[in-house]
Amino acid sequence: MTATEATGKRRRLSLSWLKPPPVPPDGNMTLFEHLRELRYRVVVAVIIVVLGAAVSAVFYQQLLGLLLLPYQRATAALAISHPGLATSVVTSGASAPLLLAMKVSALSGLVLTSPLWLYQVWAFIVPGLLAKEKRWAILFLALATPLFLGGILLGYFIMPFAIAVMLGFTPEGQGITNLLNIEEFLSFMMRTMLVFGFAFLVPLVLVMLNILGVVTGAQLGKARNYIIFGSFVAAALITPGDPISMIALGIPLSILFVAAEVFARLRDRGRRRRGELVVADS
Repeated sequence: MTATEATGKRRRLSLSWLKPPPVPPDGNMTLFEHLRELRYRVVVAVIIVVLGAAVSAVFYQQLLGLLLLPYQRATAALAISHPGLATSVVTSGASAPLLLAMKVSALSGLVLTSPLWLYQVWAFIVPGLLAKEKRWAILFLALATPLFLGGILLGYFIMPFAIAVMLGFTPEGQGITNLLNIEEFLSFMMRTMLVFGFAFLVPLVLVMLNILGVVTGAQLGKARNYIIFGSFVAAALITPGDPISMIALGIPLSILFVAAEVFARLRDRGRRRRGELVVADS
């Protein structure tokens, strides 16, 4: 093998293409450099989640029991309020148990590693910020992780009430048994929890956009009524037929949005005093 061939082989085997491009001191990057940075952050985030899922797979039985706990609490409450109601959890198909284990492990990995992949999101944005704006990186990480996990926990804790409401419509004393497919149930539950988690990040995204100068507090104020109404509409679409989940998601989202608006207005006021913002806040 010639030296040229050996060099080419080493280059092909090298993982240097995964490394992020060096960031210039002024933070200005070309489109190609931004794409390289995005590729790097996405790959790192995926690897982090996969490793988290692998660790979660070891504790699959315990995690499955934790996810089934809301259903068990709901049926225990229904046994008292609706003694004639019959429900049963079933699974179907030879591959269903494997797919179930993969879903549970993937969700758990996503939640377990949320501080790490949330950092990748912010690290992709940081190069475009001014030096004095980069101090918000720590604040972003300090707020993003508890907001995401708080949304997931809220979705988890309201599930027994939501399940009880939906199963409560099962006819009693008619010989009808509600056969709850465990794959469909856990998919619904995991989807709801993730939606709650990501929805709680939306106000923080608005704060980031204000820091980047994309939106002002006045603009958020003008859109307040539409956004609050849209929060409840989105919650109703995400959790159809479940008014409890709609209210549980809509109210916190509205409160968080108002908090984001107040933050943006206060920050804009300070920027106007320093002469950095010309548009008047109303």
